[in-house]
Amino acid sequence: MRTVEEVEALASAAHAGQVDKVGVPYVEHVRAVAAGLVPFGDRLVMAGLLHDVVEDTAWTAEGLRAAGVPDDVVGLVEAVTNQPGVPYEEKIRRITGNREATLVKIADNAHNSRADRAAALPEEARARLGAKYRAAREVLWAAVDRADVEAVVTIVNPALLDELREGRAAPS
Repeated sequence: MRTVEEVEALASAAHAGQVDKVGVPYVEHVRAVAAGLVPFGDRLVMAGLLHDVVEDTAWTAEGLRAAGVPDDVVGLVEAVTNQPGVPYEEKIRRITGNREATLVKIADNAHNSRADRAAALPEEARARLGAKYRAAREVLWAAVDRADVEAVVTIVNPALLDELREGRAAPS
């Protein structure tokens, strides 16, 4: 069984050389997602660190299991991984069937919705992604306790707290 530190090293190696949409080393995104999951324990932190590894690297779920990542953590990674031919909205609805996967996706969405990240995108992409992430938040946030959402967004993207308190999906 892997420790959080070992999983972070695995995620760092897996995402080595990758940058996100705004040119930041990709590992910073997965670290931010993981940080938002600290209140929920090591299993969710590991899932946050690995949430994009199957989707965006050569790693497979089977490879993660063989590397000693706990099966339930790999299951959470699989739950939030895009599947070919499955529309994003359907993926979000599917994720909400699993509380822990929903928390991972809320942390991912919160980091992707940060204004400082969005500001680096072209206006058209900023508007398109902002609408996509707002719509996802409406579904994700309704699927778990408000206190859990607040715990995540307080760490990952405190600017979303007003949206949460007002019960609306505000512009990103």
